[in-house]
Amino acid sequence: MLLSIVIPVYNSEKSLETLVDRLQRVLSTIAYEVVLINDGSRDGSERVGKMLAERHSHVKFLSLRRNFGEFNAVMCGLNWIQGKYCVIIDDDFQNPPEEILKLLDTAEKGDYDVVYTYYQKKEHAAYRNLGSKLVNWMTTFLLEKPKDLYLSSFKLIRKEVVSEIVKYKGPYPYIDGLIFRYTRNIGTVLVEHRKREDGASNYTWKKLISLFLNILFCYSALPIRFFVPVGLSFLALGILLLLYLAGQWIIGPDPKGWQVVTATLIFMGGLQLLLLSVLGEYIGKSFMAESGQPQYVIKFNSTLPDDSQ
Repeated sequence: MLLSIVIPVYNSEKSLETLVDRLQRVLSTIAYEVVLINDGSRDGSERVGKMLAERHSHVKFLSLRRNFGEFNAVMCGLNWIQGKYCVIIDDDFQNPPEEILKLLDTAEKGDYDVVYTYYQKKEHAAYRNLGSKLVNWMTTFLLEKPKDLYLSSFKLIRKEVVSEIVKYKGPYPYIDGLIFRYTRNIGTVLVEHRKREDGASNYTWKKLISLFLNILFCYSALPIRFFVPVGLSFLALGILLLLYLAGQWIIGPDPKGWQVVTATLIFMGGLQLLLLSVLGEYIGKSFMAESGQPQYVIKFNSTLPDDSQ
């Protein structure tokens, strides 16, 4: 098996069969498989996915019991691939299936572990483009990502790296963060990006904010480390302020104590709340990671006999 195509599916009843048919035409000359993961769709995606798995021997279909999120669905799919390379692609045709061969060719020629795609023009909504820029800015600092590398969801990963990625069992997987834990042998390739052919994007502000928090608190200790020098700086400032006030008390004029106390209490109270918020995020994420919350729960798996599900 040369290539595995992992596709997280959400409300794609109308486009799923067309997507599989196009993949058949594009990849007809190589040994490949398609792994579809239904992430709690509210339409007939599960029915269509089961039908495709019954019709095509190279299609695997897994359905999750509820919506766990795109990264969790992808992690589920990565556990079931067999190909030497794995390509992750969305179900909305914004990344044409015909571009998959570019990723494979780039990986083989450059012997890369991972190949990311990038675009001359993105056809996402303005808020999503802004969110992507913020994510790339954050990951440049937090994950030591090269500044000019765009972290596209459309990418290729070598099987050996996938085998390391799926060892992560926490409830907050971030595929790109896990990639940078295991390799820096990364290539890029220019591909086409098209407008969504059907429906509206499922990527909301809520999901973007959740992604920011996961990157910030699950894949980097930088926030809590940042407050160490901040705390030391304010400690030094407090000592200097006390010395200054002591000097005023000795030399004159006397400072108004209630003004100093009130301002100091307000400032320190705000700082303490901020520090506690950061600490609370780490404690909360650690608690959830240790609580046994699953990444996903499989409802149906086409690779298993019906009587075992």
